[in-house]
Formats: sequence, structure tokens, C-alpha cells
Amino acid sequence: MVPRAPWPEPDWLSGDGPESITVLSTRIRLARNLAEHPFTHRAEEPERGEILEEVREAARASRSLSTPRILRLDRTSTLDRQYLVERHLVSPDLANARGPRAVAVGKGETLSVMINEEDHLRIQGLLSGFQLRDAWNLVDKLDEELGGNLDLAFSPKWGYLTACPTNTGTGLRASVLIHLPGLVLTKQIGKVLRGISQVGLAVRGMFGEGTEVMGNFFQISNQTTLGLSENEVIESLGRVTRQVIDHEQSASEVLLKSAPHQIEDKVFRAYGILRHGRVISSQEVVSMTSALRFGFGLGFLRDRLDTHRLNRLMIETLPAHLQRANGTRLDQAERDYRRAAFVRSLLGEEPDAEA
Repeated sequence: MVPRAPWPEPDWLSGDGPESITVLSTRIRLARNLAEHPFTHRAEEPERGEILEEVREAARASRSLSTPRILRLDRTSTLDRQYLVERHLVSPDLANARGPRAVAVGKGETLSVMINEEDHLRIQGLLSGFQLRDAWNLVDKLDEELGGNLDLAFSPKWGYLTACPTNTGTGLRASVLIHLPGLVLTKQIGKVLRGISQVGLAVRGMFGEGTEVMGNFFQISNQTTLGLSENEVIESLGRVTRQVIDHEQSASEVLLKSAPHQIEDKVFRAYGILRHGRVISSQEVVSMTSALRFGFGLGFLRDRLDTHRLNRLMIETLPAHLQRANGTRLDQAERDYRRAAFVRSLLGEEPDAEA
């Protein structure tokens, strides 16, 4: 089966949001369930089909989603599902689940709704940089629109009812995807992560729960919502994120002052590998892009790079994206070769003719 053509670039990839060198993206997610149906894991397949249809119709009626693209994940290929995971539109759990399930995607991929994940609905807003309040406002509006057409499970005592007790209450999960090479290199990262955990926040990998940390990219999010208002959750995460950004900038400046030649070498060595390499793995791209992003934040390569290009390096070199861009399935060796050609092209050197 020939992979489908790539989608247009998501808006968040532009890298034009506040603090976008350090914070790649901000995500707000709301968990919601339909009152007249059991939770997804307890619903039989026919009932999950009914849930999907109800949510799909509500999504189509939403002004915020504005004629969404709706994909049935139980009718798409493994490669297409992985493509959606790489774009942060569906979770690995939803991609790998069975039975009726879908995702509704709005214009620019800023807003989306996962259907029949752990909860019947996972409403998501995704913005460039550090924009918790703006992302919340977008998701809150979509939640109101969907709630106007759906009977959502809500308790006056407990708030919104969810499959996992940690989401009960507001159902809100707020997160930032943040790049912390300075703290890693100065060996302060352990102390900072312990501090984050002590204030009730969680740290995960780039693709959320159950995924590993790669290339100094961390996802920081709230853990519980019960007893907290949406504003309290957002303000808490915003305050901690601001502190982490400040610590990262201080650590980076210390490194530049104490070891300027080593830092410059690290940045330009990574640039040289990416600019001229002929075979490169996904993990190596992430590691090298981390070094470029670190250097860019310190003022290196400003005439050759921007946050948009750095973000593209992170996403468009992933396996499913690479295969869709090339219009064919590729084994690992061929992916590594085509990936290097794409990276050279993106950084200014035209790929080889046969690539």
C-alpha cells in the first residue's frame, strides 16, 4: 500500500510563539465522557460505534473545528496511525487500540478531538511556544460547543467524570514540551525534575505518558485535577515552567562563559554532521537538533537557522513522515539514507539526485 501524501504543516510548527526556542509547544487537553454510555474500556464494540457517531456529529457542528478532517483509526494503516502520533494528534494508546475510534482535526491542527481513547472524548489544543492561557481559551470554547450537543457525564460533587480518577474534576491536563540542554549539561536536571515532582507535576517523554526522554526534550504536565480549578492548574504549571525556563537560560549562560570553545564545537560539529551526513537515524537527528537548538539559543547560526526549521527537523524526519513524504514504504536503511538527504536539503545543501 502506497503511503498517503503528507498533510499541510501544522500551525504550531511555525515556531513563532513566545519562548519558542526553549518551549516547542503548549498543549491543553480535556477529558470528557458521555453520560448515557459506559467508559470506553467497558463498552462493547457496537456501543463504542454509537459513541463515535455521536461525537463525530458534534464535532462536525462545531464552529471552532470548522469542517474538521475526521479519520477512523480502525480503518487506517499502521503507518498512517503512526503519522498521527508523530504529529501529536493521537496518543500511542489510541493508535494501538482496537475497535471503533477516531480523531477529528481542525484547521491548522490547533484543535483536535480523540474519540474512544481512555475517555470518550479527549479535546486538545496545541500552540507554538509558551501559551497556556491562549491554548486554554481555545479548548474551553470548543468544549462549550461540543457540550451543547452532547450530554456529558458530570457530577455536582466530583466534577467531570473520567475513566482515570486522576483526571476527575476539571478533566484538564496541561503540558509544555520544553528543551533543557543547559540543565542536562550542568547536571542540574535531576534537582530540577525532583522539584517539579514535589509540586505535583509530572515529567514525561516527547510523546507523553510511557515514552522516553530524547534529545533533552521533556514534557511537563499537571498530574491531578480533583479539587483544583482550571485557572489553578494553568497558573501552577505556568509558574513552574517560567522558573524552569529561567534556570535553563542561566545554566546555558554559565556554560557559554565557562567553556565557550567546547560549546561552539558541540554546536558546529552537530551542524556539520546534519549538513553533510549521508546516513542518519531518527535518534541521531533528535540529538543533533538538540545541539543546534541549544546553540541557536546562545546566538550561534542565527544567519542559517530559525525555530521553524529546527521544529521541522524534529517532526519531518520521523519514520512515518519520511515515508509519506517519499510516497513509499522504506526499510530502516533506506529511511536513514532518505532522512539524511532531507536534512541536507532543509539546511541548504541540495540532496543527491538519486535521493
